[in-house]
Amino acid sequence: MSRASIHLVRHGEVFNPDGVLYGRLPEFHLSELGQEMARRVAGHFEDRKNDGAKLVHLVASPLTRAQETAAPIAAALGLEIATDERILEATNRFEGLSGVTSRLRNPRYWPLMYNPLKPSWGEPYTAQVERVMAAVQDARRQALELGGDKAEAVLVSHQLPIWVTRLAAEGRKLWHDPRNRQCTLTSVTTLDFDGDTLIGVRYAEPSADLLPGAANIPGA
Repeated sequence: MSRASIHLVRHGEVFNPDGVLYGRLPEFHLSELGQEMARRVAGHFEDRKNDGAKLVHLVASPLTRAQETAAPIAAALGLEIATDERILEATNRFEGLSGVTSRLRNPRYWPLMYNPLKPSWGEPYTAQVERVMAAVQDARRQALELGGDKAEAVLVSHQLPIWVTRLAAEGRKLWHDPRNRQCTLTSVTTLDFDGDTLIGVRYAEPSADLLPGAANIPGA
């Protein structure tokens, strides 16, 4: 069977001085640091291409921050950006609010917290996994059509959908503490396939040295 790798890339840091949980809100652009992160992850894939990797397909969420992260990857690999709404950020009923952690002490928001396993404040984890994995499988098939055996595709998405997809791929429970997600800015979570079968998960942080200076809001 044909092997393929799908790289799930989280977007770079967003310019967000008010600390808003921006979710699916439009016009949240990358910060200057986020742009540097995008160039860094583009260089990561360019290096892989120069080493012989067959990076043949690029997809991004329609949100501004994902498209801006994908742009230097497209330039580095000579690819067009395909847009797929299935890798959008999760819906969240705290979207647009700042200081979400402190708001949880307000009884007004307690009804949203009744079932953290689902979660009750937003899109169910299972629904996120289902849509992202459908996009992953379509990208896998497209990559194989374009590049044959060992083809690779890059999907630029968002922290929570990537993280719960990884949890599902590794057979772990989907409920988790947002502060403990291993999915940093412009990190690369790779799903390796042999035919239709997922055979491994890998993780890399091309922007690791830039992370100490970045704002990172759990759930964003």
